[in-house]
Amino acid sequence: MKKNRLSDSIWVFGDYRNYFQNRVTLQLIAKGKELAKELDKQLIAVVLGDQVHQYAMEYVAHGADVVVAGEDPGLMEYQVDTYTAVLARWVEAFKPQILLAGATSFGREFFPRLAKRLHTGLSADCVALDVEKDTGLLVQTTPSFGGELLAEVVTPDHKPQMATVHPGIFRELPHDPDAFGCIIYPEIGPLPEIRVKRMRTRPQQTHDIRLEDAAVVVAGGIGLGSKELFGMLSELADLLGGDVGATRPAVYAGWAEEERLLGQTGKNVRPKLLISVGTSGALQYTTGIQGAETIIAINRDPNAPFFKIADLGLVGDAVTVLPLLLDALRKRV
Repeated sequence: MKKNRLSDSIWVFGDYRNYFQNRVTLQLIAKGKELAKELDKQLIAVVLGDQVHQYAMEYVAHGADVVVAGEDPGLMEYQVDTYTAVLARWVEAFKPQILLAGATSFGREFFPRLAKRLHTGLSADCVALDVEKDTGLLVQTTPSFGGELLAEVVTPDHKPQMATVHPGIFRELPHDPDAFGCIIYPEIGPLPEIRVKRMRTRPQQTHDIRLEDAAVVVAGGIGLGSKELFGMLSELADLLGGDVGATRPAVYAGWAEEERLLGQTGKNVRPKLLISVGTSGALQYTTGIQGAETIIAINRDPNAPFFKIADLGLVGDAVTVLPLLLDALRKRV
């Protein structure tokens, strides 16, 4: 029987700041629920802010057994020092076994500080989580050596076992309006002095359809050879009702914005169709597209490693292939 308590459990930190677009917390709740079942633990979502009851209820509807909510006007705006102090206090009091967060800009700033405060390890940018059968330890799979290898990391001697996970790796559970769970409001305690003051904010301009949600993704790599050829991918994506992604070398070359980056340090996508042009198949890139249902690879090198994971491969130079493909699609519009 699972014990009805906060200690010795699995915690997922809830980032609700862009709830309707950023689903990584719900994805981690789903994976945490799976891990909790294997370990016979409770899955607990943790949220900090002011007037966060609605988000607490959403986390329950998506699978959380318990939600630990921190309510205070001083938590309304995210401050890394404040959030670190409050969560560290709770972790030291309740001693969860596992603590997870999304590998977003938020998680990458917040969780390393928290791990340092708690004197424990942190596996960043994980692409998989599992349980070691013999010990029950969390196996955290993360890219290493510049993405050339995948390392399986365990934290046997220090708790909690902490990891940040890429958005898009796991699938969230369906919203269950009939779900019920417990919401707890622990004492927050004194908040640290705020050292940074936010002067103003402005919304970031985004596309109507996020790259992570596109049903079709056309991705380009440095093998395209030029910015002009890479630019043709935008029309190809438009004709297919999709969006454009890029590999790290293509971003470095200035052919695409950072927000287009796919892979271990970029975005993870799960489209119905992925067309990958001029990409070699480096691990840094393939970890971000492995959830695609169908993959079509176009490359002039018949020995390109990416052909091994593609469902359909076309050997040819993009200079020739892309104009022919675009012409055929234009005729069908």
